[in-house]
Amino acid sequence: MSLSLVSANFDAGGSIPAVHTCEGTDTAPALSWSGAPPGTKSFALIVDDPDAPDPAAPTMTWVHWVLYNIPISAVSLPSSVRGTDLPPGTRTGLNDWKKSGYGGPCPPTGRHRYVHKLYALDVVLPDPGHPTKAELEKAMQGHVLTQGELIGTYQKRGR
Repeated sequence: MSLSLVSANFDAGGSIPAVHTCEGTDTAPALSWSGAPPGTKSFALIVDDPDAPDPAAPTMTWVHWVLYNIPISAVSLPSSVRGTDLPPGTRTGLNDWKKSGYGGPCPPTGRHRYVHKLYALDVVLPDPGHPTKAELEKAMQGHVLTQGELIGTYQKRGR
């Protein structure tokens, strides 16, 4: 069984609504998942943009959201969820704005892909504070049972 990740706000490969971007209220889209394998103890979520800064010549991956220790009882995150509304036990990492929490799409040019990756882990991770994506990925090594992925796209109006 594979881990399925979907959003009520956009279809796989579809455009992320402006409300979830810097041109709107910059709030997270709703996400839901199913298909966690036996032995799953927690989930981690990383949302990033591999097309930064320009999809015609990307030079980096920009990190938008880092969550970990999402409890196995959670099967979704509601639209516009904030840190205080996350499922109990969920921890936030740092995005590339050096903030914890969601930072929505805000591409300087062109249509970018935003990759939402949900990992089923066989552990609840130790709490290192607010890890970066790289620090979280290092902590997850050897503990990923499976992962699900959802890609949305966004291009600023008039660009």
